[in-house]
Parts: sequence; C-alpha cells; structure tokens
Amino acid sequence: MFHRQNIVRSLATLLVILVILAGIYALWLRYQIDPVTRDGKVRADMVPVAADVSGLVTDVRVADNQTVKKGDVLFIIDRPRYQLALEQASATLASQQAALAQAVRENRRNQAMRDVLAPEAIEQGRARVEELRAGIGQAQAARKLAKFNLERTLVRAPVAGTVSNMSLQPGVYLNAGKPALALVYDRSMRVEGYFEETKLPAIRVGDPASIYLMGVADEIEGHVQSIAGGVEDRERVGADGQLANVNPSFTWVRLAQRIPVRISIDKIPPNVRMIPGQTATVIVHPRNDGRSVHRSLPW
Repeated sequence: MFHRQNIVRSLATLLVILVILAGIYALWLRYQIDPVTRDGKVRADMVPVAADVSGLVTDVRVADNQTVKKGDVLFIIDRPRYQLALEQASATLASQQAALAQAVRENRRNQAMRDVLAPEAIEQGRARVEELRAGIGQAQAARKLAKFNLERTLVRAPVAGTVSNMSLQPGVYLNAGKPALALVYDRSMRVEGYFEETKLPAIRVGDPASIYLMGVADEIEGHVQSIAGGVEDRERVGADGQLANVNPSFTWVRLAQRIPVRISIDKIPPNVRMIPGQTATVIVHPRNDGRSVHRSLPW
C-alpha cells in the first residue's frame, strides 16, 4: 500500500513537472519564435494645414477633434481685403483695355494718313499699341492672381480627416505657409509593429494579422503591408567622406534589433475606436503554403 502511494506521488510530481515544462515551452514559442509583438503603435499621417495668403483670420468654421470632409472650409482669411484687390485689378484691366482701343483707333488713322504724317509718328503709334497689348497681358495675369488669392482666403481641408491641435481663433494674423492646424488623415490609419529580427523569417507581405489595442478585447483584422527596408545602425557613426566610426565594445548579451512592420487595417469592430498613438499587440498568422522557414540559433 505504501509502495503504491509512492508511485502515485511520483507520477503526480512527474505530471506536474511535464505540465510546467510544456507551459514554459509554449511561452518560449509564443514570445521567442511566433511572430508576435506587444510593441505596436497606431499610426496615421498628419497633414499640416496652412493658409496660402497672409492676413487676419476673420472666421473659424471647425473645432478641435472635429471630423471634416475633403473640401470643407476650415477658416477664412480677411476676405474683404482680397475682394478689394480683385476689384482694383479688374479696374486696371478695364483701363488698359480702353487705352488700347483708343491707341488702335489712332494707329488706324495714322496708317490712313501716311502722306501727311511723319514716319516717326506712325511708328510711335504702332509701338504704343504693342506696349498697351503687353500691358493688358500683365493686367489679365494680375486679375487672375487676385481672383486666385480671393479663392484661397477660404482655407479648405485638403483631405478627409480629424482636426487636431486646434487653437486658432478669429483675429489671429497668419503668414502664408505657416501651419495653423493639423488633420489626421483617417484613410492612412495603420499599425506599426516592431518585431524582433529573429521573428522576421516567419513574416511575409500579405500575411493576415490580428491587432489588439491595450485594454480592448475585440480583434482588429489586418494584413502585413510592408516590412521596413532598414533601420539606423547606432553602433556606427560618421558622415559621408569620412572613415566609419565603429563602436569596438562587445557584450555577451546580444539584443535582437526591432524591425518596423506596417500592418494595413482590413476590418475594425463597430465599437472600437482607433486613435494614433495607441499601444497595440500584433499577431501575424503565417500562411501555410508549403514554404518552410529555416532559422538559425539566436546566439
């Protein structure tokens, strides 16, 4: 009886050890071999919005974190001033056209009176017509520019997105080209997963991926869009035309470099909201197409 109890205890102990070893092996596969990373970030392109003309902001049509469509008016720049500039350019063009019409009539009379007028006077009349025609071309260009500037006083959204970093108020003077706010380009939403280089052999473009935001249990579906072409070598410095400055130190602990892998979003659950900057866990599911992956030892 006592011998049987010892055997049972030994088998139970062995079973527990096997379960622990299996758990350790599963964790080792999960975090060292399988293409999984908890170092993921939600990313999106930021589109800075700047006025193309300078002037006072007379009206702001959006608020911070507001969703806008492409072409929506975001704010207005001193529209009356540029309207006056257009009217002035139109008046200048009309004046130039009237002067040209008068010069053309005078030139025709001079051409009809060649026997009476001196050749110099006839030539001056012809030159006057050509000069005014060139002036009309400049006036037309000035009017087009004034009309273009008037249209640009309505600063519109270049892409559909969400207004970010918005603090603009009426009365602020903006210089042309200075960013006034930023738009988060919603269609560029993606996840950047930073995978250890030891896991890259199992990742290929097109592989399906599962994304889990921190604190959110619902799965976001995606696929591998691209793998970074390179990362900075921090152990080597030196500008072009100089010898490479390589760090000679070597440690016994070799840390795997992390390579950015871009994950394109395919499906977002209705109750999940993705915000650039969120932390995410990325799991890549390698496709079983018969292509084997040969790995080397990590040391």
